[in-house]
Amino acid sequence: MMQVLEQVLAANQTFTKNLSDQFVHYFSEPSKLPKRQLAIFTCMDTRLVDFLEPAMGIKRGEAKVIKNAGNSVTGPFEATIRSLIVGIFELGVKEVFVIGHLDCGVSHTTSQGLTEKMLARGISPDAIKMIEKELEDWLDNFHHPINNVKEVVEKIRKNPLIPKDVPIHGLMFNPHTGELEVVVNGY
Repeated sequence: MMQVLEQVLAANQTFTKNLSDQFVHYFSEPSKLPKRQLAIFTCMDTRLVDFLEPAMGIKRGEAKVIKNAGNSVTGPFEATIRSLIVGIFELGVKEVFVIGHLDCGVSHTTSQGLTEKMLARGISPDAIKMIEKELEDWLDNFHHPINNVKEVVEKIRKNPLIPKDVPIHGLMFNPHTGELEVVVNGY
């Protein structure tokens, strides 16, 4: 039985041997800049892969996509904020879409439950103690994906490193139907 890495590499070999013109000749000039000048910040949920962007009419090369568990922002200079700063100041991003989704797994996760699983897998109690407060602040306050989107939009909007002229939109995505609903209109 092949391991996951072997499966991925085998699929990649097949993909590159049969590479479609849609990938080879997509850009007249290769560019790292998003053609639609937008960044999408969303959840890492597997149901969004190859579904969210097409549901938005977004194609390869048109947007910067940032993902993490529960599309959460936990601090003023954490990875998401750093990615948005680079996107805005270096890559031409002019609008940000924070997109949560219905039935988010993080809304059913607690710091206690995650801690128990980490301990069972051999993570040191001292290591968990280092992040305990942040873990509690993040997981024990995330119960409603719609409220999370509103809070994340507000955190990004109020961040002093994000220019005030960049609209920060908040949307909810239905991972079963593909429907988007505006929660916060950033204009």
